[in-house]
Amino acid sequence: METAKPAPAWELKDLDGKTVHSSDFKGKVVVLNFWATWCPPCRAEITDFIALQKKYAAQGLAVVGVSVDQADLKTVKSFAQKNGINYSVVLVDDKIADAYGGIDGLPTTFIIDRSDRIVKQHLGFTAPAEIEKEVTKLLAQ
Repeated sequence: METAKPAPAWELKDLDGKTVHSSDFKGKVVVLNFWATWCPPCRAEITDFIALQKKYAAQGLAVVGVSVDQADLKTVKSFAQKNGINYSVVLVDDKIADAYGGIDGLPTTFIIDRSDRIVKQHLGFTAPAEIEKEVTKLLAQ
């Protein structure tokens, strides 16, 4: 994806049933990651996202995991707790998947700048160093 395009607005329920809005992350660099508990490459990325969130949250990074699990909420919540996920996790709906052009595979990750524009899209497992490089560049702007 070469030209940045506006990130679609969304509102989804988190693991506690609270509504989270994309506008809650206004002014932050957002890593929006579509994932599932049963997806091995998704699970492999989670450790990296936890580290990124810990390292860059103070500079304005927000990692948001969008769970596409068909499993019940308890399954996703227990997975998040067991794996020490330290970032927002919300549950997918058809509208967000469509708004982002359909999710063709997992994981799918969107890098969104502070101006709320999608600057990069990754399909499949992405090397942590690549995501970190993109994020640090945007945080510095």
